[in-house]
Amino acid sequence: MSTEAALRVEQVGHRFGTRAALDDVSLDVGHGRFAALLGPNGAGKTTLFSVITRLYNNQTGRVSIFGHALDREPSRALARLGVVFQARTLDTDLTVEQNLLYHASLHGIARSAGKERVGVLLDRVGLADRRHDKVRTLSGGQSRRIEIARSLIHRPDLLLLDEPTVGLDLESRADIVAIVRALVREEGLSVLWATHIFEEISPEDDAIVLHRGRIVARGRAGDIGAPGEGLADAFRRIVAEPGRVAA
Repeated sequence: MSTEAALRVEQVGHRFGTRAALDDVSLDVGHGRFAALLGPNGAGKTTLFSVITRLYNNQTGRVSIFGHALDREPSRALARLGVVFQARTLDTDLTVEQNLLYHASLHGIARSAGKERVGVLLDRVGLADRRHDKVRTLSGGQSRRIEIARSLIHRPDLLLLDEPTVGLDLESRADIVAIVRALVREEGLSVLWATHIFEEISPEDDAIVLHRGRIVARGRAGDIGAPGEGLADAFRRIVAEPGRVAA
């Protein structure tokens, strides 16, 4: 594991009663890398995100963001982090700008600076023309793009996205993936992208397969399967045989 990880998760465990939702989970996300966290429903992806964002306190192990341990320096760690949760959280009765300015104020950004930042981000996600529209008038894909803009308002260096394209049509999914990959390529953003949609993953991406709360495979996405085996087939084989760990 690199000492320069944007995100480091070390031997993290979390239980709900007697059920182990996470069991000895360790992973790194490198600087400027797009890392995919793959897993079926119930694998523990959302629980892991809740631990990284401190919604849950991990019961064992440690999480660090750019070297700042979450348990010792939570403010410094979380200041470097942006999050797009699976659940939609925009206020539909407010305009796009009002939603983003409210979030900017939570980060202590002055209104004038916030307005400028909102303009930059809406250009980035291709929705500058919807700035004064109420969120309820947006499509699902457009709302997701606004949530990405909101997650970037405080200029984080690491972005977590939990199943960001679930329920979207093919074109909207492609737009979301393209926006995030452009952020990685052009701004050096580090990304952990949780998904079960294999078409969103490129062979050169870092990939981690989580199943029943444990890491069962990791490596470049194009190398996880056996020779001639695609990522989707490799994933189905691995999670069907939870005792088998891929190299």
